[in-house]
Amino acid sequence: MKRIFVLASLSLLFLSGCATMAPKYARPAPPVPGTWPSGEAYGRAEAREGAPSAADLPWGDFFLNGSLRKVISLALSNNRDLRAVALAVERSRALYGIRRADLFPVVDATGGGSVTRIPETLTGTGQADTSRQYDVGLAVAGYELDLFGRVRSLKDRALSEYLATEQARRTVQVGLVSEVAVRWFALAADRERLGLARETLAVQEKSYELTKRRFEGGVSSELDLRQAQTSVDAARVDIARYTALVAQDRNALDLLAGAPVPDALLPAELDAVTAMTELSAGLPSEVLLRRPDILEEEEALKGANANIGAARAAFFPRITLTTSVGLGSRELDDLFRGTARTWSFAPRISVPIFDGGANQASLKVAEADREIAVARYEKAVQSAFREVADALALRGTLGDQLSAQQSLVDASVVTRKLSDARYEKGVDSYLPVLDAQRTLYAARQNLIAVRLELLANRVTLYRALGGGG
Repeated sequence: MKRIFVLASLSLLFLSGCATMAPKYARPAPPVPGTWPSGEAYGRAEAREGAPSAADLPWGDFFLNGSLRKVISLALSNNRDLRAVALAVERSRALYGIRRADLFPVVDATGGGSVTRIPETLTGTGQADTSRQYDVGLAVAGYELDLFGRVRSLKDRALSEYLATEQARRTVQVGLVSEVAVRWFALAADRERLGLARETLAVQEKSYELTKRRFEGGVSSELDLRQAQTSVDAARVDIARYTALVAQDRNALDLLAGAPVPDALLPAELDAVTAMTELSAGLPSEVLLRRPDILEEEEALKGANANIGAARAAFFPRITLTTSVGLGSRELDDLFRGTARTWSFAPRISVPIFDGGANQASLKVAEADREIAVARYEKAVQSAFREVADALALRGTLGDQLSAQQSLVDASVVTRKLSDARYEKGVDSYLPVLDAQRTLYAARQNLIAVRLELLANRVTLYRALGGGG
């Protein structure tokens, strides 16, 4: 029995001290510039002195509107996509536990008994004989001594797969937070557009009634009347269209939230949206490597690297142990009182000699998988760099767009007033009035679009810089 325990101790010693045959992991150098793009589009997007990094700013501190934060919390609790990914993380964690357990021997408590009767015709004594045998013990079956790190490499791969699913969950969460915010803003914008369309319809109907009276009085032509009617009908079309868009925005928000969003948490218009926290872009080397999607690809790369170790270990012998130790007795009452100790020790070694090239092919597959993982990791870094650069370019120019669009609205308001005055005095036909009305309406609608794009850009930049996880 002492030998058994000595052998078991040596096995555990081998296990704790063994190393894998996987290549030493080194993170690939990011295939992107060390700084964000610069130029005319980025002039106002570069420096934000004192602003926090997105990855260090929880979404609850980034979004300052209380209603929006409640909607995001509702989505994080009920969204089915996020729930499915969270369950996938639990599954991956359990699989890692299975692989990790392979590092340790499985010890089973055993017990058994047998009673055998031999008839008198077979005993040689002319009398029947009944034999009994009972045993109890501990057994280890098929435990592999991980001398070349095969099991440990498989464990490392399972760990990387688990960590990758955790980063995938964070990626889904980041996307969910940003999508809820953008949809919430879109609902506010479409509600404001609907309100503008209704306001325009009321104005157009008054203008139509005025033109109709002038036509009936012989002051205006039928062409003026029909042109006024087209403005009324165009506004009615927009009311129907934006009414449908508002309903669709609400449905999309309910789907993201995983439950109906209370009316009290819905925005009435963009003016009710509270500003978000200002962000610092930081440096690519600091920002990109903290994004969960890039960390997910890196964990996949680590797993592929560990798999090479398992493939290399397949070229070397595998040693497995089957052992047992216990007590045996012919009588059940004497089983724990006797001195009949039993033990067995059955080591087994398997040395690969000829496999038709299967091990070599498996190693090539593992090495190819690692190169594929490297390419995917580098592509993820490049895609992330572009996302941030695009968001910074918008941030650097949207302010100018908003200022110019607001100026266009102000000029259109004046143009509309002057056109109305000239028409009422009979200086011009109704066509300049119609053109001024359409220009003002389009300018106000575009102003809403630019304001929405400005808010959406802030959210996109927050997500692209690694925030929201």
